[in-house]
Amino acid sequence: MKGRFSHEGRAGALARSRLARYGADMTQSLPAFAQNARFDVCALGNAIVDVLAPCDAAFLEAKGLIPGSMQLVDEDQSATLYDAMAAGVEASGGSAGNTVAGVGSFGGRAAYIGKVAKDTLGEVFSHDIRAVGVHFDTPVLEDGAGKGFGTGRCLINVTPDGQRTMCTFLGAANQLTTADVDAGVIGDSAIVYLEGYLFDPAPARAAFEAAAAAAHAAGRKVAITLSDSFVVHRWRAELLAFIETSADIVLANEAELHALFETEDFDHAAAHLGRIVEVAAVTRGAAGSVLFRGGERVEVAAYPVEKVVDTTGAGDQYAAGVLLGLSRGLSLAEAGALGSLAASEVIAHWGPRPMVGLKDLAAQHGLSL
Repeated sequence: MKGRFSHEGRAGALARSRLARYGADMTQSLPAFAQNARFDVCALGNAIVDVLAPCDAAFLEAKGLIPGSMQLVDEDQSATLYDAMAAGVEASGGSAGNTVAGVGSFGGRAAYIGKVAKDTLGEVFSHDIRAVGVHFDTPVLEDGAGKGFGTGRCLINVTPDGQRTMCTFLGAANQLTTADVDAGVIGDSAIVYLEGYLFDPAPARAAFEAAAAAAHAAGRKVAITLSDSFVVHRWRAELLAFIETSADIVLANEAELHALFETEDFDHAAAHLGRIVEVAAVTRGAAGSVLFRGGERVEVAAYPVEKVVDTTGAGDQYAAGVLLGLSRGLSLAEAGALGSLAASEVIAHWGPRPMVGLKDLAAQHGLSL
C-alpha cells in the first residue's frame, strides 16, 4: 500500500464498532477451512534481508533505477549498489516474511517456508523470524555461500516521500523447490500465502503448485499476492492461469491489478478479479482499499498517519491484517480495517515490520481478535 494514509472514514469506524461489540474474546465460530488449524497463516516467500537507506531522486537517476520499481540484480551488482548507498538499516525481511511477522504481532499463529544459505545473513534471518514467534524449519542451502547463492538481500532506497525502490539479489531464496514444501505444515495452516516474487524462478513456481495442491487437499485456502507490477508484466498469462485454477484469495495494489487485466479501468479490473476468486483485496494508497467477496464490495478508508516515513512493508502488513481476519471469520470490513491499521503503523517509521505490538494497537482502536 503506497502513499499517504488519510482519515479513517466510515468503513473503518463501522468495523471498529462491530468488533468492539464482540469484545476482547470473540466467540464466533471459525470458518470451516480454519477448523483445527495449527497455524492461521503459512507463507512461502523469498527469505531475504532488507537493507534500507534514504536517497534522493538524483541518486536513483544516476544509478538508472526507476522510482518505485523492484528489479533483480546479480551478486556483483548488489555489492556495487550496496557500497554506494547511504548508511541505513539492515533487518530480516522479504515480503511474505514481513507478513507472517505481522500475523505474529497480531497474536496470530504463523509459519514460514523460505530458503536461506548457511552463512551469517542466513543465521540472522532464521533467528529474527523465530524470535517473533514464527515457525521456520526449511532446510538451509549448505553450499550456496560464496558461489552466487548466499542468503538473499533486498537493497531498498527510500526517497523523502516514502516511496521505495528495490534491487534484489535473491541468491539462496530462489533455490526454493518442491522438496522444501512441508505438506504437514501446509495442511495445518488455515491460509497458505504465496509471494508473487517467487514466480520468477521455475522451481519455486512448481513449489507454489505443490503447496496449493496440499492446501486444497486439506480443505484449506490459498492466497497469493501479486507483489509488483513488473512481476505481473513478466508472468501475466501464467499468473492468471494460476489464480484461476489454484488461488482462493488475491491481494494486490492498484498498479498490479491494472497490469493483470491490461486496463486502466479500476472497476472493470476489480470486477473481473472478483469473478475468478473467492476474495480479493486491492490497496489504493491514500484512498484506502477495496475488498470483494462474491457480490459484496467493501471500501475501507486508510488510517491517519502524521508523516509517511517509509512505505516498505505497508502492503505486507496490510496482508497480515486481512489474512488473519479472514482466518478468524471476520467480515471484509473488519479484516480490511485490521490491514489498514497495520499498514498505517509500519509506514510511520523505518523498516518493514511493526515496532509496536499490533494486537495491542488494534485493541486501542477497538479492533479485537
